Amino acid sequence: MAVRVAAVALWLVAWQVGSVALAQPLILPGPLEVLSALAGLVHAPGFWSKVGFSLVRIVDGCALAYAVAGLLAWASAASRTVRVALRPPLVAIKSTPVACVVVLLLIWLGAESVSLAAVFLMALPGVYFALVEGLDHVDGRLAELLRVSGVRGLRRWLALTWPGVLPFLVAASEAVVGMSWKAGVAAELIGTPMGSIGERIYQAKLLLDTAGLFAWTIVVIALATVCEHGFLALLRASGRASVRLAVRLRPRGGEHRGYGAEVRAQGLVIAHGAAGGRELSLDVPAGGRLCVMGPSGEGKTTLLRTLCALDAPVAGRVACLVGDGHPARLAVDFQDSRLVETTSAFENVALTADASCPDGSIRALLVDAIPGLDVDVPVSELSGGQRRRVELVRALVAPGSAVLLDEPFSGLDACSHEHACALVRRELHGRTLVVATHDERDAGLLGAEVLRI
Repeated sequence: MAVRVAAVALWLVAWQVGSVALAQPLILPGPLEVLSALAGLVHAPGFWSKVGFSLVRIVDGCALAYAVAGLLAWASAASRTVRVALRPPLVAIKSTPVACVVVLLLIWLGAESVSLAAVFLMALPGVYFALVEGLDHVDGRLAELLRVSGVRGLRRWLALTWPGVLPFLVAASEAVVGMSWKAGVAAELIGTPMGSIGERIYQAKLLLDTAGLFAWTIVVIALATVCEHGFLALLRASGRASVRLAVRLRPRGGEHRGYGAEVRAQGLVIAHGAAGGRELSLDVPAGGRLCVMGPSGEGKTTLLRTLCALDAPVAGRVACLVGDGHPARLAVDFQDSRLVETTSAFENVALTADASCPDGSIRALLVDAIPGLDVDVPVSELSGGQRRRVELVRALVAPGSAVLLDEPFSGLDACSHEHACALVRRELHGRTLVVATHDERDAGLLGAEVLRI
């Protein structure tokens, strides 16, 4: 902070020295003269109405651009045809000089609305292209997790889509908001609508009031800075707030389904791994436990992904059914990390938790699994072993009649490993368990049968 103040002071001194050396206030008034003119502006009748006139139109134009860009980006993400069709006009708008756009808008709309329309057109392409890129880069691994866990609709958008596009939107907004003020004031300067900041700047030019021109410029810079910093602060805060809201909106109540699903595969040929090309069969009864064992690269992960319908088999059939013959919901712990990094351990688990699992039970289970854990700290601050156990707890409290775990104990020391296995056995509550592992101890610790691939 002190360095920034010193830098500003240095340039003010340089400005004052230049003004004194030139000795031409009409060309370069000094800081004190501009400050005096600014004080006069602020106390002059009608100053705040002029500020309000421009502020409302520029903010409205910018807000409209964000809203329309959001709709167009959503349509482009849903349809490649829409994306291809929208690109030429938006690139043309992005490349057209502001002055040309303003002149056309004056012909079409008149001076009163020219700043709103100019801001809208100048902001629209930047926001649109940022949102499209953000939607293209939404984390596909988290999308799989939420789909398997049954998180859909608004909660999925809050937990995945909005946090995913937010970094791209913030980066674009750092340029767009400031450019909106430049475009809006430039449009007012050309169109000179009565009662606007642009009209007062034009009058200062006609009257050769250079100090007043500087003063109005400072007003525009101050308004642009406040709008930019305020909007960016809201955007950045909205990322974590959206995930928290997704957690708060999760279903509550209901009875926990304390029964397992039958997990069967007949003549199954998986697509990847050394086991690919060989037929695999398994038959896990409701409430049964199975450890799928084999060296790394044999296809254990692909087998589990095939069981939960994330990968299609090359051949064969898979059936995961509850007692009434309906497809079972599966709770899955993936081998690779799939945590929402900016949120806490509790929020990561609660986001996909079963409706029957109260918040207090989630917190207690996390502390049991990871002694001494502060469940409200971001998971980005946790160690690898702690993060692995957070994901294990998430699978244990997720809705499902079968629990599929892919290398759930990797990175744990012997004591933590045994404790995690005991936790799994205790928290199954009659559900079926399928674990992919290469550790021979796991079958004994979990009381499970073994399938080697």
